[in-house]
Parts: sequence; structure tokens; C-alpha cells
Amino acid sequence: MPSEGRCWETLQALRNSSKGRLCYHRDWLLRGEDALEECVSLPKLSPYSGWVVDHILPYKQENPVPSEASLSSGSASALDQPSVVPKSPVGSSALSTALPATPNGAQSKQESQHTESMALQSSRGIRVEGCIRMYELVHRMKGTEGLRQWQEEQERKVRALSEMASEQLKRFDELKELKQHKEFQDLREVIEKSTREALGHQEKLKAEHRHRAKILNLKLREAEQQRLKQAEQERLRREEGQVRLRSLYTLQEEVLQLNQQLDTSEQHKDLLKVDLAAFRTRGNQLCSLISGIIRTTSESGYPTAENQAEAERALQEMRDLLRNLGQEITRACEDKKRQDEEEAQAKLQASQTHQGPGPHTQSPVPTQGPGGTRNEDLQVKVQDSTMQWYQQLQDASAQCVLAFEGLTSSKDSQAKKIKMDLQKAATIPVSQISTIAGSKLKEVFDKIHSLLSGKPVQSGGRSVSVTLNPQGLDFVQYKLAEKFVKQGEEEVASHHEAAFPIAVVASGIWALHPRVGDLILAHLHKKCPYSVPFYPAFKEGMALEDYQRMLGYQVKDSKVEQQDNFLKRMSGMIRLYAAIIQLRWPYGNQQEIHPHGLNHGWRWLAQILNMEPLSDVTATLLFDFLEVCGNALMKQYQVQFWKMILLIKEDYFPRIEAITSSGQMGSFIRLKQFLEKCLQRKEIPVPKGFLTSSFWRS
Repeated sequence: MPSEGRCWETLQALRNSSKGRLCYHRDWLLRGEDALEECVSLPKLSPYSGWVVDHILPYKQENPVPSEASLSSGSASALDQPSVVPKSPVGSSALSTALPATPNGAQSKQESQHTESMALQSSRGIRVEGCIRMYELVHRMKGTEGLRQWQEEQERKVRALSEMASEQLKRFDELKELKQHKEFQDLREVIEKSTREALGHQEKLKAEHRHRAKILNLKLREAEQQRLKQAEQERLRREEGQVRLRSLYTLQEEVLQLNQQLDTSEQHKDLLKVDLAAFRTRGNQLCSLISGIIRTTSESGYPTAENQAEAERALQEMRDLLRNLGQEITRACEDKKRQDEEEAQAKLQASQTHQGPGPHTQSPVPTQGPGGTRNEDLQVKVQDSTMQWYQQLQDASAQCVLAFEGLTSSKDSQAKKIKMDLQKAATIPVSQISTIAGSKLKEVFDKIHSLLSGKPVQSGGRSVSVTLNPQGLDFVQYKLAEKFVKQGEEEVASHHEAAFPIAVVASGIWALHPRVGDLILAHLHKKCPYSVPFYPAFKEGMALEDYQRMLGYQVKDSKVEQQDNFLKRMSGMIRLYAAIIQLRWPYGNQQEIHPHGLNHGWRWLAQILNMEPLSDVTATLLFDFLEVCGNALMKQYQVQFWKMILLIKEDYFPRIEAITSSGQMGSFIRLKQFLEKCLQRKEIPVPKGFLTSSFWRS
């Protein structure tokens, strides 16, 4: 609108006027009535007049007024009011910003002249300006003084607060120290109390310990007296047992002699009407009875009075048996003599009756050999000769145990040390035999041979010899044989290839020391009766655990071992036996006969095929035996061996299969497949791990 434009022009004109350029202080009303008094009071020089003279007048001299009138009037006014009020920085800046910039010099000159005319004001204005300056100075001084006082006050407060904080910190430290001291006192009292309680408890424990020590000493004395009493009873029992055992051996010797007399009666077989086999069978039973008594008592300790009475009854029965046989022989001889006399008399009468004797012929009675016809029913018991051999080996083992009994039962520390050293020297080399090189195997063999020969050997850093004790050789031979069989039971059962290095060392020792070989067989037959072969029969009154032990099972705490573990142990021992009978020590005399060669393997195979098979056992043992020893038997017996294999396939397999349950067919199937493969190839393969010439060169 036009009116709005005129308003802005008016405001611009007022701003450009001399009064519009003046700088006003907004707080002049705060000064009260002094500002109004300045307007009505008489003019007087301002305290800032000196400043005006020093600053404004020199400026006016440098810029004189062009007109004379203005100069005179200016001088008059200057005399009346010579002071020029200096502008405040705020006013000067406002004035400088209010002046618009001119494009030419003329306009700038006019503005400067106008500015100079405005510099001189009335005395009232100078006074106002001076008051303003004084007010600012006073206000500044008051502010400075107030600030200084405020700072001092604050510093005083800070010092007071610092002192108060320091005092509070001291009080806090004192309280903390007091609290710590109190806690330390409490802890000290607790520790002292605990110490007193511990000392009291310790004294109580000492008293209890002394009381218990007294009781224990009493019990120890009683136990020692009881032990001495038991030791004395054991000594008396041992002495009585040794007397009974010697008596049993005497009875056994007499029974064996009587049994031999039964065998000598074979020459009177044609004269006797009774069967001599019954007498021999009963005689063998009586011999086995006494041998069983001796073996049982040697395992369990010493024979009792009942054992001796039973052996005496057996001897008496053997005597009665021999006496009855003698009576039968005497009666038969008398009958034969009478018959001969009658025949002679009859012949004489016949010769008198006829002119000449007629021809007299007698048709021979056909005999049937063992190979004539095959019996459909196989045996259950082993042959008597085999049982006698088995019993002799067991008796020899029992006698060997008695021979070194003094060494094993000795209480002397030196004897115990010798026994331990000898046992280590005998068993440790056997434990070191495995699939090691041939040179190492020879070192083991030489060490065992030297020990058995009485030479000193090193064992555990000490020199050991069997000559250290009179019973040392018997002890070493027994422990060595036992260790060989144990290696078959454990090592060979787990690692089949280990059978051959163990067997070749055992075979070499057997050839040089035959008694060790007999003890090996005795231990083998005892732990594995199927290596005889022998199937122990259950006797009336026998405990089931004892019968299971006779069969080869391990019984611990009335618990029989698992069938798989039993078969594994039996397999290991049969494999060791099959390896022994075919191996010879390569560094020995090759011209000598093997002490227990392949003929015994052929005998074992034939006898086990003449016996009724046992479920799961017979098939396992046949497979292990043929796998280890089949190749050697094939080369030795050739056609006869293959006839034996065909017999197993055609006649023995059906018998095994008939008694084998479905859950135990694994061993039977393994044996059947092995023999069928061998018959198909017409060859028994060389067993794995067999010792070749390259083994001995390594």
C-alpha cells in the first residue's frame, strides 16, 4: 500500500538525521534523577575536558572551517564549551555502521564535515557522556571489587571445605583403623579359641590312639601266638603229610609192580577160561586211582588219612586181584595138565585100535585185525597205553614238585632270594620269545641252555646259577616247562604266529634236556587234556567245579570262564604242540631223532578220530592242529594223510554236525571249509608265520 511505503521512507529519514545517529544507552533510567538534573543545571566543564583538548582540538586544526563566520562562532562556542565528548566504542561503531558508503569523494567529504560538526556538543552532553564514563568506570571497579571479594569468598569456602574434608578423612581413617583393630582382635580371639579346641581335640585323639594302640598290641600278640600255633600245626601236618605221601608213593610203586605181574600173565591167555582184559582193566583203574589221589593231594597240599586208607584199599584190591588171577592160572594149568594126560591116553588107545594114525588137521580160526572192519561206535575212553603214558608224565611232574619243595617252602631270606632269581632267570627269556629275529632267538636259547647246564647267567644285574641250591635244577626245569605252556596259553592264543619261535626253542631245549620236555607235556596235558587226547569222565561224588577244572576250564570264585576264552586258550596250546612236533633247533645235531616228532602228531590225530567228538571243542582243535601241522604231516605221510582227511570229511563231519547246536556251528564250518579247500587244491598250505631260512639269516 502507498501509506506503508511512506512510513518506511519516514523511518529512513529519521534514521539518517543527526539525532537518529546518536547512540543511546538503554540503562540510563537506572541512574535515577541525575540524568534529568543534568538537563536543567548550569553548564560547566566536564571532567573529560582535558581529553577533548588533547584529542578534538588538534583534529579541528588539521581541518579548518572554510567560512569566517562559522570560525568566529565556532571559536566563541569553543570558549564556552571547549570539550568534545569522546564517543564510546559502542557509539562509534554504531555511527560508523550507520553511515552509508558513498560512491564518490565529494559525498564522503560532506559526511566527514557533518560528522565534525556533530563532534562538538553542549556542556550538558559532555557532562552526560562524562557521567556515563564515570558510571562505567565505577561500575567496572565495583564489579572488579565484587569479583575479587567473590573469589576470596570462594577461596575461603574451598579452604574451609578442604579442611573439613581433611578432618572427615582423618575421622574416617580413625574409624577404619578402629574397625580393623576390632576385627583383628575378634580374629585373634577366634584363632585362640580354635587353637584351644584343636589342642583339646588333639589330646583327645592322643588318648584314643593310646587306647587303640594298647588294644592293637593285644590283638597283635594274640595273632602272633595264633600264627605260631598255626605254623606249628602246619609243620606237624606237613610232616604227617610227607610221611603219608611217601607211603602213597610206596603203595603206588607196589601197585605198579603188581600191575606188571598182571601183564606177565599174558602168556597164560590160552589156558584161561576167563577174560584177562577185565583183570588188566581193573588193574589200570586201580593204578589210575592211586595216581589220581597223589595228583589231587599234590595240588591241594598233602594227603589225608582218608587218602592213605583209600590207597591201601586199592593196593589190597590189587593183591586180591593178582591172587585171584594166580588161582585162575593154577587151576587152568592143572586142567591143562589133566587134559594133556587124557589126550595122550586117548591117542595111545587110538594107536592101539587102528593100525596107523590118521591125518589130523585143524582149520585156523580167522582173526580180525584193527583194520579189517570199521566199528560203527567210536570210543569214549582213551587207550590204556595212552593213559599210562599220561599218568607217568603226571607222576614225574609231581615228583619234581616234591624234589624242590624245600626251596619253595623255606623261610630263609637267602633261599627266597635264590628262588626268586632262579624263577626270573628261567621265565624272563621265555617271555622275550616272539617273532624276533633269528640271532636274538639264539641268544635266548643259549641263555636258557647255560642256565640248565649249571653255568652262571646274568639276570636282573646279578649272576644266577642252579648250583646255588641243591634243588635249583629241579625248580628251574619245572618253572621253565610251566612258562613254555603258559606262553602257548596266552601269547600263542592271541598271536598265532608266535607259536613257531616259541616251539623251536622248546624243541631245542627238549633235545638237550629231555626232562624239560616231559615236564612240558605234563603241564600241557594238565591244562589241556585234549592234547593227550583225553576226555575226563565225571565220577560220582565229584564236585562240579573240580570236574570243570579237569576239563581245562578256569574256575575263579565259583565262576567258570566263558566258552570263547576257554576255546581260545585250548587253541593256543594245541597250536604250540603242533608246532613243537614239526620243528627242530637249526643249530643242533640234525642227525638225531626229534625227541617228540611227527609220529606223535599222527598218533594224536588218529586217536582223536577214534573218539566221540565234543561239541565246539573237537572242531576247533582239529582246525588249529591241521592248520599248523597239516603241511608237515602231508609231506611225511602223503597218501595215508589224504586218506585220513577223506575219513574226516566223510565219516567224522556228520558226527560233529550231529552234536553241534546251531549257535556253535562257527568252528565246524571253518574246519569244513578249510578241508574242502585243501582237498580241492590237493595241498595243505604252509602255516602263516612258519620259520624259513631267511628268518635265521636276519
